[in-house]
Amino acid sequence: MIAAQPVEVVDVFSAQRHLPSGATQQLDDCHLEKWGLSLKCPTPQDPAHDSEITWLLPELGVRLTQYRPRSRHARREGSLVTAARIEPNTRSWTTTDLLLGLEIPEGGTTRVIHSEDFAAAVSGGAIRLSEADYALRTVLRTFDEIRLHRDLNQWLAHRGVFEPW
Repeated sequence: MIAAQPVEVVDVFSAQRHLPSGATQQLDDCHLEKWGLSLKCPTPQDPAHDSEITWLLPELGVRLTQYRPRSRHARREGSLVTAARIEPNTRSWTTTDLLLGLEIPEGGTTRVIHSEDFAAAVSGGAIRLSEADYALRTVLRTFDEIRLHRDLNQWLAHRGVFEPW
């Protein structure tokens, strides 16, 4: 049996993220940008990571995620780009994870991730075919553009996001 797609709701005014598990997470930072929503939250249960940085980019249909290590001397990890349906609103933003994404390691090769979960969700009916098509097109377009720009920050600048990731 395939579970429903994970849906998160971010309350912009209270800086809280309501997770699919039903838990509520207080955010250290939550602010609107012209390109989307920027979030930062602590990860106290994660022994390796101090915090999670997430950018929601509704026009691109992606969520960018990066985990900051606890140790200042630890090597910086890569980024995750996940296809998502993002519905911005004045008070809250709703994000539905489409279960397909990219892993962009520091200095490594970008690769598609979660394809097995995505395929199972599509075949099980948890993701509609129109959403599956959207997720595939979004991930493949993003993969190709990042490959052409050879750098996540350059790709973001190409897409009108000039803040450094």
